[in-house]
Amino acid sequence: MVRTFFLKVLNKYASKWVVLFVDLLLMCISFIIAYSIRFNITLDFDFSSLKEQIPFIIIVSLFSFLIVGSYKGIIRHTGTKDAFNVFLGITIFSISTGFILIVNHFFSIYPSFTIPKGIILIHYLVAIFVLVTSRYIFKAFYEVISTDLKSITNVLIYGAGNSGMITYGALNKDRKNNYDVFGFIDDNPNKVNKKIDRIKIYSPSKIDQEFLDKNDIKEIIISIPSIKSGRLLEITDNLLKLNTNIKIVPQLSKWIEGDLEANQIKQINIDDLLGREQITIDNPIVKRDVTNKVIFVTGAAGSIGSEISRQLASYNLSFLVLIDQAESSLYDLQQELLQKDKDNFIAIVADVRDRKRMQEIFEQYTPQKVFHAAAYKHVPLMEESPYEAVKINVFGTKNIADLSFKYKIEDFVMISTDKAVNPTNVMGATKRVAELYISCLSRDIKNKTKFITTRFGNVLGSNGSVIPLFKKQIEKGGPLTVTHKEITRYFMTIPEACKLVLEAGTMGEGGEIYIFDMGKSVKIFNMAKRMISLSGLKYPDDIDIKITGLRPGEKLYEELLANDEDTTKTYHEKIMIAKSPKLDYAAIKKEIDSICIENDCLTNNQIVSKIKEIVPEYKSNNSSFEKLDKV
Repeated sequence: MVRTFFLKVLNKYASKWVVLFVDLLLMCISFIIAYSIRFNITLDFDFSSLKEQIPFIIIVSLFSFLIVGSYKGIIRHTGTKDAFNVFLGITIFSISTGFILIVNHFFSIYPSFTIPKGIILIHYLVAIFVLVTSRYIFKAFYEVISTDLKSITNVLIYGAGNSGMITYGALNKDRKNNYDVFGFIDDNPNKVNKKIDRIKIYSPSKIDQEFLDKNDIKEIIISIPSIKSGRLLEITDNLLKLNTNIKIVPQLSKWIEGDLEANQIKQINIDDLLGREQITIDNPIVKRDVTNKVIFVTGAAGSIGSEISRQLASYNLSFLVLIDQAESSLYDLQQELLQKDKDNFIAIVADVRDRKRMQEIFEQYTPQKVFHAAAYKHVPLMEESPYEAVKINVFGTKNIADLSFKYKIEDFVMISTDKAVNPTNVMGATKRVAELYISCLSRDIKNKTKFITTRFGNVLGSNGSVIPLFKKQIEKGGPLTVTHKEITRYFMTIPEACKLVLEAGTMGEGGEIYIFDMGKSVKIFNMAKRMISLSGLKYPDDIDIKITGLRPGEKLYEELLANDEDTTKTYHEKIMIAKSPKLDYAAIKKEIDSICIENDCLTNNQIVSKIKEIVPEYKSNNSSFEKLDKV
């Protein structure tokens, strides 16, 4: 209640005139202190002289402060500039006083009035100290009484290097949240037990649940931008065992104009724990390659297609054509781009399986580049519907590729998957058929189009992927479902995947399958445990993990290369080209044409049998189609 009263009084009455009055009062007090210092810190001096000198001090001080305007600053926000203004005002006062006394001495205007030179110098130094210090004391007092002690968040900063100090500064500057940095954590034994700005540096081994509870630590902020992914994973796994919030400082490139703001420090999430270095691509050739071009994106409403569309929309395109049969998702993307003031695009509801409709769109907009992301991708669903898988993944791709060939577009980039490598399911096998068809067209002597295939693993956060599924299961209280305790997958973020796709469109001569170094595969069971911890819960006490068994067509381990494939390097260290074996492309193209024509009349077993003839390495796993494999 007292604190509230003070705040109201300070906000209402702490005007510039009150500040000026206090400054004048302090100037007078400083003058008396100067006399005291001059007489060996006693009051053994003639007080009668002060009756004439004090009014003089007030008048000259008032003149000086009015010139400089030092009283206009908001005291509770005092900074270096405010302190300098005080220093300048007092300097003007002292110079003016000296000048007036000299003039008075020579012209005997008021012979009995004088101030000793030593007093002027001592007063100058004392006044600067008193007035500047008073401002900072008031500022500290205001901060103390305006801070709700219950809302203070005690934090530890993991990393006592330059980034840790920048993070410390950003937290101190933040006025929206009341952070109190209790200490730093650092692996370097030479730093442990030392202090930075009176804040102690602790060893990681010291940080346990008892330590956090004792010191009421609410958050630990990891501030090591150059940290290797493996080390980040190790640190996070240790911290997630503790009952506290884990946050992370973003990479330097994401700081606002080179400065870190407290609101940029984010909750650590599963994207940060991929266990590998994120791929960064900043190639000016991409910008040059799409500028003033008409570009098609099929499957534009999907996870990959929509991000490709967003990234393309950031460039100076001539026109962007977004194609998808999912009207609701396409509408959402359309509205998102419109809100970003993008108007050089059109969203078209259409099906890539409709050859006539696709041809009309090609003829109307005449694209120079096509990014083909339209596909069915869910393994269990496609295992039940080979007809649909062939219709969209093979026939749909064939339609767009054939039209690209016919209209001699510059580049055709298809998004494939690691499940196309030594496929064990219908989805992966149909994507491999699509890859083969692209390779066939690229080798046609009449071809004028650069056909490119990009092949990568799972993307975090995509529709139907494991991360959104785990999030929903956590919201419902669990359990999380994992098909096998040892199952692993390669992961990347959606922006990474799409940057790769755009980069691939600028590479090579055509016919290449681009893959990239995705680091180590991630064990899904471990990922599930981390997601439980990141949600502030404990496994298995709060949420359990249920093993459901491999689904039809599912592999334990995914691959990026087939057994008979090798790689060659590109100019980007993380991107490679898969060297495919020599094949009879004429025969393969004939078989693919055949399955597209006959698909409507075939049973599921007949469709899968034909796919296995086109893709001999396709061996069904945990599926009813295993009986079709040749022993």
